[in-house]
Amino acid sequence: MTSLIQPLHPNVQSFLKTHPDITIDPKDGLLFGTTSLKIIAEQYGSPSWIINSDILKSRYERLNQAFKNKQLDVSIHYAMKANGHLAILDLLAKEGAGADIVSGGELKRALKTNIPASKICFSGVGKTEDELRLAVETEIGQINVESREELHQLSKIAQKVGKNAAICLRINPDVDAKTHHKITTGLAENKFGIAYQQAITVYKEAYQLPNITPLGFDVHIGSQISSTTPYRQAFLRMVDLIKAARTQGYDVTTLDCGGGFGISYQNEPEANPEDIAALMKEVLAPLDLKLGIEPGRWLIGPSGLLISKVLIRKDNGPNTPPFIIIDAAMNDLIRPAMYEAWHGILPISPEAYLRPSEALHIDGPVCESGDVFARDRILPSLQPGDYIAIFDAGAYGSVMSSTYNARPLAAQIMTKGSQSAIIQPRQTIEDLWKNELVPSWYPNNI
Repeated sequence: MTSLIQPLHPNVQSFLKTHPDITIDPKDGLLFGTTSLKIIAEQYGSPSWIINSDILKSRYERLNQAFKNKQLDVSIHYAMKANGHLAILDLLAKEGAGADIVSGGELKRALKTNIPASKICFSGVGKTEDELRLAVETEIGQINVESREELHQLSKIAQKVGKNAAICLRINPDVDAKTHHKITTGLAENKFGIAYQQAITVYKEAYQLPNITPLGFDVHIGSQISSTTPYRQAFLRMVDLIKAARTQGYDVTTLDCGGGFGISYQNEPEANPEDIAALMKEVLAPLDLKLGIEPGRWLIGPSGLLISKVLIRKDNGPNTPPFIIIDAAMNDLIRPAMYEAWHGILPISPEAYLRPSEALHIDGPVCESGDVFARDRILPSLQPGDYIAIFDAGAYGSVMSSTYNARPLAAQIMTKGSQSAIIQPRQTIEDLWKNELVPSWYPNNI
């Protein structure tokens, strides 16, 4: 960084320290990996989603290598709900990943990108009869059964299809992951999984039901977890459960360890794959199990961002920071409105970094008071026409977008170094109603 750029505010410096894939170049401005966001913004406009394939690939390789270094054979099932775009699935499939799905639609998406059925696990507390039938017919690797009722329903479906269903029982270990209350899944009060106290009883039933092949157990305690402490608590409970099942004469060959590995949105530490691998080696390796994990956010979150443009700078007097209204909105990225989520925001142009820093409110244009991206955010002074990047938006970003306020869906672009390609064109206004119908019986005259 040279003297052409104003000294960055300590908050910005702190953010950059936990985001090594983001750099500010005096000439080219904001770089995402080796991709110039200035060039991307000028070429594709805004709002636009950017997925950096280099970053995604390197994160998968790091995760995979962490287990190899510990001599652990761990199946990595990418949690498609984080971002199920075909281009992302294709890249991860070529790296060797399987898929963790939560719907029949995700199952068909995974198969379309040539992820083998044997590498697919089906999670979710409310699978439909049609979805379960498709999973059995396709002979996917495992179905993570979330209730006794689902287990019996699945047995009946498998009998009708004439095939066996390989299952793991998803167990709720009643472990507090110390994460946001809307993304915790491992407490007894949560809707997910079979109560720990009922696990052995239901596992015995699985052995007695026709067309059911019990493999073992699945545990998932929540999302955005940075510490290994809650994983240790959950894994130790599962060790006790596995030993109890084996003592009673029931085979347990598989433990799906779930996902939920946290990332650094602000300056908090992200989950460390090497620490997770070491924990699994210490606690689980002695049981001689086939192990699996279901990462989503950790892989794709930091690999994606949202580009937006400043529409107007609205000054409301000396006692209120200026409102910076951008062309992205809560219909594009709903996480701040839904979870009060914090996302890093930086200007893209190098010229912006010549300006002094100030506190700014960053808001979208949607007619909702909750359409807020940041409050009192310290940034270089932003002006109309400036492009900004909203970081760590690869997970639960584009996949949760809507067309609220008749706003077309943003374009999606994938980059590799200086190369870029549209992977989903920007929706047109006309696209919004092309599948809408007015009933023929509606009166012509009122």
